[in-house]
Amino acid sequence: MTLYDQISEDIKAAMKARDKVRLMTLRNIKKVFLEAKTAPGANDTLEDSAAMKILQKLAKQGKETAATYTQAGRQDLADEELAQVQVIEEYLPKPFSEEEIEKAVKDIIAQTGASSMKEMGKVMGIASKQLAGKADGGTISKIVKKLLA
Repeated sequence: MTLYDQISEDIKAAMKARDKVRLMTLRNIKKVFLEAKTAPGANDTLEDSAAMKILQKLAKQGKETAATYTQAGRQDLADEELAQVQVIEEYLPKPFSEEEIEKAVKDIIAQTGASSMKEMGKVMGIASKQLAGKADGGTISKIVKKLLA
């Protein structure tokens, strides 16, 4: 079952359970998935890898929006946004810890033979591909800088 189909099934379950937050979040996800499926050049398909990227983007946007609401003193809106992020994160793979990221980056540095900050781009390119969906780009960058410095 594709992620798109899973979301559709979970919408039905949320409707039966009368879970408003979950239902609203899943409908929003499905809307974004449909937009991606019908975009020019998409051939009316949505691969799970593309769906994961969409979910990661939605989760990141939700966290940023919640932070903005918190700074503006609107904790009620921030809590709503974080509840939606929680639903989105159920469909994402468990993110790596900093120790796991560091281990993976050390392996990549060993493979590429990188030894200075000049080669950071090479390491980041490989690390971003290998750790896609499992680690935040900012965290990867911070660890690569620390190890190459």
